[in-house]
Amino acid sequence: MTREQIDLAKFLNQQYLCESLTIKEVQTLLDYTELVTFKQGEIIADIGDVGESLFFVVKGEALLVYQDGDDETEVGRMKDGELIGEMSFFDRRPRSVRMRANTDDTQLLKLTRAMYNRLRVEHPYIAVNLLEHAIISLDHLFRRVSNDVATFTHYINAPGRK
Repeated sequence: MTREQIDLAKFLNQQYLCESLTIKEVQTLLDYTELVTFKQGEIIADIGDVGESLFFVVKGEALLVYQDGDDETEVGRMKDGELIGEMSFFDRRPRSVRMRANTDDTQLLKLTRAMYNRLRVEHPYIAVNLLEHAIISLDHLFRRVSNDVATFTHYINAPGRK
């Protein structure tokens, strides 16, 4: 095992995704992924792409942005330990937001569809843990966006405003 794999295994062992996995299962998960690095501003996945990979943020930050013409609206920021790209990956519909690295040396673990399909067959327990983490990740994103919308709506409709 390389030094990089040891560091990744240590990092993953501290994340919710791997909370119920053994060290060996974490190492197995790493065998199915690839570490990819992006520079600040670099596009990880774009609007309209169908998700053939999902990503686990290891280091740095990824932005989720919605584009309307020339205007971009930030929808979310995904940090260490969070999944990105899971919606399009699982429903196989085109992405509705752009995923872009927000920091230099943004490191992501990339799990391709082909490797996920192998993981499901060869290590179903690990795949189930990954699915549970995806559900929780989507829930956290939905709650953050809902809170932002509620705050904005309250601001717009605050008493005394006309």
